[in-house]
Amino acid sequence: MAERHKDEPAVGDEVTWRSHGSTASGEVKKKITKRTEEAGRTVDASPDDPQFLVESEKSGRQAVHKPSALKPKD
Repeated sequence: MAERHKDEPAVGDEVTWRSHGSTASGEVKKKITKRTEEAGRTVDASPDDPQFLVESEKSGRQAVHKPSALKPKD
């Protein structure tokens, strides 16, 4: 099982993030820990610097964010 840092979200968590000047919300779908293609772009992630695939609950679109950009949904 992958190590999870204290401030990281987990797959299935409901989170919010800033998107184009407003706040978006959705679900964490995947933790990315290696360089890969995801959500239409190259994600330069590693086990020490993971990123997270999230899916917007409003649009259904996917995006990738660093854990610092994701906040627990109230």
